[in-house]
Amino acid sequence: MHEAQFYTNSGDTDIKCLLCPHECIIKEETYGRCNVRMNIAGKLYSENYGKVTGLNFDPVEKKPFYNFFPGKMIQSVGTYGCNLACSFCQNYHMSQAEIHNIVTSKYYNPSEIVEATLANKNCCGISYTYNEPVVWYEFMMDIAEMAKEKDLVNTVVSNGYINPKPLDKMLNVIDGFNIDLKGFSKDFYIKLTKATFYPVKETLKKIAKSNAHLEITNLIIPGLNDDPVIFGEMTDWIASELGKNTPLHINRYFPCYKLNIEQTKIETLVELKKIASKKLNFVYCGNISAIYGESNTICPKCKKTVIKRLGYEIYIDQIDKKGHCVQCKYKIAVC
Repeated sequence: MHEAQFYTNSGDTDIKCLLCPHECIIKEETYGRCNVRMNIAGKLYSENYGKVTGLNFDPVEKKPFYNFFPGKMIQSVGTYGCNLACSFCQNYHMSQAEIHNIVTSKYYNPSEIVEATLANKNCCGISYTYNEPVVWYEFMMDIAEMAKEKDLVNTVVSNGYINPKPLDKMLNVIDGFNIDLKGFSKDFYIKLTKATFYPVKETLKKIAKSNAHLEITNLIIPGLNDDPVIFGEMTDWIASELGKNTPLHINRYFPCYKLNIEQTKIETLVELKKIASKKLNFVYCGNISAIYGESNTICPKCKKTVIKRLGYEIYIDQIDKKGHCVQCKYKIAVC
């Protein structure tokens, strides 16, 4: 239990949460839409503070980050709760769980997370992931600030549904973001995530203007967000608003949670990659076998394969220690 940030009183005991664009009005002894931030006697508390459901060392590519410390390991940490309600959620057992239904969490304080990370010499830092980091903002920020003091990098894997003020504070300590852009229409967000689209676009633009590294993931669901015309509009927007060097991960959907649509065809991903590659320099297909070769990094200037990926076997001998292509010196990655 930890007092939350970003809220105000609304009435005698009601609270208005200001962390994300839902801006929930939370009555006493009830939760916001994330199911983890609770009004107790007129104060807002983060009930998932320190309650970790996942703590593992992963390849940074698993997040996925392909142009950020390639080949390194990263400490992944998550709890439970989410401020979206995606019917296709891949981690629903953590993100959609209510606090009183969680039985597999273990308490950690921020220093324990940082110390465990430092013990792995091939680990570049910490990734806040698995469920939505925004809804455990206080725990994430306490870890991130401590990690920064130890020269560890901080990354966030997020849906981007956050208000500007808490995002500004995050940008002081978070070095890399992978934002899950669910689709590229208002209707998709309203029907399938129970949220709105505009705030996610604003989050992406703010990150792109900062010093933080940004990558985007787009899960392709047949019949819902795989229209080539709308997908082309999305890649045009990414190129013009965020920059053509923004890596885009086009991921394969599999039936999960409440959605039982047939899995995405690999041919669909490959065709969408062709569309995206006309505008963007770094486009990858994910959740498919390495034999298809769609996850390699190609230098946009000299067209050499500079990072080859076979699953999580990473071959990066064609970029230098500063992340440049050894052939033409084009900037490829943050290293």
